[in-house]
Amino acid sequence: MKKYSVNELRKMYLEFFESKGHLVMNSFSLVPHNDNSLLIINSGMAPLKPYFTGQEIPPRKRVTTCQKCVRTGDIENVGKTARHLTFFEMLGNFSFGDYFKHEAIAWSWEFLTEVVGLDAQRLYPSIYCEDEEAFEIWTKEIGVDGSRITRFYRDEEGKCDNFWEHGAGPCGPCSEIYYDRGIKYGCGKPDCKVGCECDRFMEVWNNVFTQFDGDGKGNYTELDQKNIDTGMGLERLAVVIQDVDSVFDIDTMKAIRDKICEMANVSYQMEEVKDVSIRLITDHIRASTFMISDGILPSNEGRGYVLRRLIRRAARHARLLEIDVQCLAKLSETVIKECKDGYPELESKKEFILNVLTQEENKFNKTIDQGLGILSQMQTEMEAANQKMLSGENAFKLYDTYGFPLDLTMEILEEKGFTIDEKAFHSAMQEQKQKARKARKTTNYMGADVTVYELIDPVVTSTFVGYDRLTHRSKIKVLTSETEIVEALTDGEVGTIIVDETPFYSTMGGQNADTGIIKTAEGEFIVEDTVKLLGGKIGHIGKVKKGMLKTGDIAELAVNEENRLDTCKNHSATHLLQKALREVLGSHVEQAGSFVDGSRLRFDFSHFSAMTEEEITQVEKIVNQKIEDNIEVVTNVMDLEEAKKTGAMALFGEKYTDKVRVVKMGDFSTELCGGTHVTNTKEISAFKIISESGVAAGVRRIEAITGNGVLVYYSDLENTLKSAAKLIKATPATLEEKLSHLLNEMKSIQSENDSLKSKLAKDALGDVMDQVIEVNGVKVLAAKVDGVDMNGLRELGDQLKDKLGEGIVAIASVLDDKVSLMVTATDGAIKRGAHAGNIVKNIAGCIGGGGGGRPNMAQAGGKNPAGIDDAIQKVREVVEDQIK
Repeated sequence: MKKYSVNELRKMYLEFFESKGHLVMNSFSLVPHNDNSLLIINSGMAPLKPYFTGQEIPPRKRVTTCQKCVRTGDIENVGKTARHLTFFEMLGNFSFGDYFKHEAIAWSWEFLTEVVGLDAQRLYPSIYCEDEEAFEIWTKEIGVDGSRITRFYRDEEGKCDNFWEHGAGPCGPCSEIYYDRGIKYGCGKPDCKVGCECDRFMEVWNNVFTQFDGDGKGNYTELDQKNIDTGMGLERLAVVIQDVDSVFDIDTMKAIRDKICEMANVSYQMEEVKDVSIRLITDHIRASTFMISDGILPSNEGRGYVLRRLIRRAARHARLLEIDVQCLAKLSETVIKECKDGYPELESKKEFILNVLTQEENKFNKTIDQGLGILSQMQTEMEAANQKMLSGENAFKLYDTYGFPLDLTMEILEEKGFTIDEKAFHSAMQEQKQKARKARKTTNYMGADVTVYELIDPVVTSTFVGYDRLTHRSKIKVLTSETEIVEALTDGEVGTIIVDETPFYSTMGGQNADTGIIKTAEGEFIVEDTVKLLGGKIGHIGKVKKGMLKTGDIAELAVNEENRLDTCKNHSATHLLQKALREVLGSHVEQAGSFVDGSRLRFDFSHFSAMTEEEITQVEKIVNQKIEDNIEVVTNVMDLEEAKKTGAMALFGEKYTDKVRVVKMGDFSTELCGGTHVTNTKEISAFKIISESGVAAGVRRIEAITGNGVLVYYSDLENTLKSAAKLIKATPATLEEKLSHLLNEMKSIQSENDSLKSKLAKDALGDVMDQVIEVNGVKVLAAKVDGVDMNGLRELGDQLKDKLGEGIVAIASVLDDKVSLMVTATDGAIKRGAHAGNIVKNIAGCIGGGGGGRPNMAQAGGKNPAGIDDAIQKVREVVEDQIK
């Protein structure tokens, strides 16, 4: 048997099913599309659910894919075993009401035995225990001996197992194929067989025969349209074909694993503790690379939190391996090199992926050091309280707030003789999960509340015809109220209209929807929003202004012209803006999101630092020059591959069809875009950036205006300038001079005020040098003064420290019923053990407050003036503990 590579196996599988009449579809993004039931795509069939449910019509009744998947349910076991992964590739062949069990079983056997050359005598099918049809196919058509077929039972009572279902919805029996890897992988038990938990019999293929509709309560009805959902893990197949021990030994994974060993200067399978870290990093960097390539960025919630957790776990284990340089970006380069054959987007997004990983690893390195500092404080507090166990609450705080893994906290504390209240930690974790579950809505099969739109015949579709027109006549196909499909909508009713062809643009690709009016012979409907619905339908949502609109009526649809034209200006400006940003900031700039409507544009892009004023000005200048250049905006529809050859930029993480629209603005900008645009850049008129800010790690946001919006902006600015000038009895022309004069006056007054405060403070303090005491050979001055703020206390402290020569000064004061406390220490006193920050921590409680600081200076605030004397008295006691 030839040992094919992972990339060869993927290609062989897809080509095999293409030869069987299947449409080969590229892997869908890891970000679910119109499916709120999933955070991240976790199976091959997940992106195809609308085709299984009938909500959308598939492009072909036979489809095959190799789908990127991420599952984190067993994340704690990743690395600890040689079989658990978070990221994997799922090979699949699917039938939507076309072929069924006979073909699915025959083709699975043909591929495994004839295409990749597995020994048929080492293959063992399994079936649902009551699926006699599958048994007959395996024995009579394929020729497998019945004794080699396993019927799975769930328990000793004989209840059948091997049945796939996920809540309510399509479901059905399974038939897997297991491969016998040999005795050396077995558990040694005499009854070792298919289904055993050991590594001998490995499942390589799973045919799911979707033939029932389950209600989630144990009741099933036969589906009119029976489907096939095949899932086969590519990594598992590679383990068998390449005859290696585990998924971490297949060619693509081994390359990553070897790179980690090289950077850590260690060997694999020499020390189990290090092997755990090696396997974990191998898996996590692969998952992180693919997630970032699909537009997922690290954050503290949702998909972004999953990514952040993976990156930080990998970075933490890199520390355990004592890799003394940032390694994740370098390791990601190996992932991209090994996987780009199947996923070319990895190469095209390489710079962005590496930047995200570098930034997040930097951030974690700072966070973990901060967490170590917090843990050190917790240890000090436990020692002071004579406690030997860290509370679960504090352990969870380290985990939740600082990303500190529990095992790292345990490891550090064990070295100091401490333990953790693990039960309380897991209780806090469970409480957080329960809160998250309660926050979730009850959803249907697609993860959303059932809406009236799901009741519409999937055959109904709409066509957008509004690129070159703002009015159009079309037939009303469907009318709905908010809860049901109706035949008519009357005066005052809220609902949705679906027509054959519409000039109304629905919210897509960051462009806000059109508004306007729909009229028939008998009624008028105000369109407040336009939305894209499942199955290519476009819904016009709004309210009947007068009369009645009926299904079958011919309607006149009119888009709000002013809003559309202003939106076009803003949308076209985002294309110019993106190219200008790439020219000024670099080719790493990628669109990370956008929003355009009639009033403004918002553009999110990948960049890892705030833009300077000079950069913003330069970008503005480039965009306005291109507007002034009177460039024709040309739109063409072409094949996706042809569009890529033109160099057209694609929207990050977007899913494109085979036919795409390419918007070209001279030689300056070429992008894939389905939105509406001006016909010439001159129509944009003007461009002005209003703000630039950060919105996430590695993502910046620009908000800008165009056209008439710029005129309004400058008009408002002029009015504000006039009002400001009037307030200080100046004109706009003399405003800067007048303000400069007033600021100089204020500085002079402030200086006089500070001098008076300093003199008053000195007078209030009097001669305090006679209050100096010595503590173990160190001079200490602790005193109180009235009516001095914190700035005054610091100045007094410096003056008294100069008089003292070497020692410690502590001063407290009351101003407006608020207490200020300041402690300062000289270098000589610090060498003897003095620490101003710790002195403040110990005495601040007397004044009902808290604070801290550095060894040489610290301060605190409080609300209890009555405690000042106690605080001053306590200074000596604290210093005695410090100076030995």
